[in-house]
Amino acid sequence: MALSTSNSVSTAQNFHHDLPSRASFIRKTTLSILKRRRRDGTQAHHLLVLVNPLYNSNPLTCRLPRSSFSPMQDTSSSSTYSPRGTVRSSLIEPDGGALVELVVPEAERAARRAEASRLPVVRIGPVDLEWVHVVADGWASPLRGFMREAEYLQSLHFRSLRLADGSVVNMSLPIVLAIGDEEKEAIGKAPDVALTSPGGDFVAILRRIEIYKHNKEERIARTWGTIAPGLPYVEEVITRAGNWLIGGDLEVLEPIKYNDGLDHYRLSPRELRKEFDKREADAVFAFQLRNPVHNGHALLMNDTRRHLLDMGYKNPILLLHPLGGFTKADDVPLSVRMEQHSKVLEDGVLDPKTTIVAIFPSPMHYAGPTEVQWHAKARINAGANFYIVGRDPAGMSHPTEKRDLYDPDHGKKVLSMAPGLEKLNILPFKVAAYDTVGKKMSFFDPSRAQDFLFISGTKMRTYARNGENPPEGFMCPGGWNVLVNYYQCLQNEERGKESVVVSLKS
Repeated sequence: MALSTSNSVSTAQNFHHDLPSRASFIRKTTLSILKRRRRDGTQAHHLLVLVNPLYNSNPLTCRLPRSSFSPMQDTSSSSTYSPRGTVRSSLIEPDGGALVELVVPEAERAARRAEASRLPVVRIGPVDLEWVHVVADGWASPLRGFMREAEYLQSLHFRSLRLADGSVVNMSLPIVLAIGDEEKEAIGKAPDVALTSPGGDFVAILRRIEIYKHNKEERIARTWGTIAPGLPYVEEVITRAGNWLIGGDLEVLEPIKYNDGLDHYRLSPRELRKEFDKREADAVFAFQLRNPVHNGHALLMNDTRRHLLDMGYKNPILLLHPLGGFTKADDVPLSVRMEQHSKVLEDGVLDPKTTIVAIFPSPMHYAGPTEVQWHAKARINAGANFYIVGRDPAGMSHPTEKRDLYDPDHGKKVLSMAPGLEKLNILPFKVAAYDTVGKKMSFFDPSRAQDFLFISGTKMRTYARNGENPPEGFMCPGGWNVLVNYYQCLQNEERGKESVVVSLKS
């Protein structure tokens, strides 16, 4: 497997004594491909040099026979890595050089609460609270609050922010807070406002505010590429939102907690980095999902780790990072997914010693190639230097037509070119499907396409609702039982509601 990356160009100057002067640098990446022919005339090799330009760490080098690697095609079936030399890797630097952490120190919280009680108040919704959590923990570093207009326009039009030093960081989704006409009038010329939760508790102070127009149609069109009705995030958040956006710097009064039994999974970027250091990780590869883990996912994750080991990494760690914010109504709830993920580890499908399961608190937009940039950028801040991207990441079916809303291949292509993501190694993966001959999930082989069965999320949910078992080897038994139990409980609730309606009518 030749890992496609999107890292900055490396000149590999430290290796000029060992390499010829000619070098071919592909697609602005630190996966530098340098050709060398042996003096004895035997087969030429490519030398892969992976460099983290932020840390000046020693490059990781490994040889591949020329026949096994072509820089412009997928070679994930290759397993001919032969590591050589000393390997040292450092975790990736957060965007802007330092993690943003906006929770007020405990000793100062009483004073901040007293101040908040004297400020104009903006009550935020559940999804807004998730964004406060995201920004406060540093997932959006270097962003320090809800976007002011200049930041909003850069994000909306350029998918990035230019910092004071001239550097660019990716920021593909606007992180904004909407208010209505009455709230705007009540704020008046106040420089700061207090934010309260849906329950009325003080959450944060927003400093040095700026209020500007919320052009919903433009925001929707530029984020999703359509204004078709039925976009889940639009209907949940934007349509009902106010006509103004308020930006400013956040001071969060205490850590955001949901008290749902899952808060211990909500590790911040700093906490994740500490855990990676504790486990002595020399590579971290992140895998985001909003669905239950089946054996095809596991095949991909385990295969990725094997290839990283073949490349010379000694202890690559998997960050299994399910999205924990807003999702559409027919997605499996977070609590069920987390229980299912724990069964996957219990059943040994993934190795607990080399896997960290944590919740990514961001809401889901279903905005395809635009949103997948946000997902990748956030993992940079958590310390992941490899990001796995699959087919149609962050995508969905078109809300009014029978087709995908986005081209399934555009997500991985966009990640390889996105401004501000150059330092992150992007790992596109091959499609896995159920092999009816081998009776297991395998990478799809076009030469025997008739032997493969594609089990969609809809089909999987239908199996579970009907209490049927999927083909043997599709998912570990413990994980499957979690789904079956969930859908059975859901059906019992629906029957109960139907019985109540019938009784009321009679």
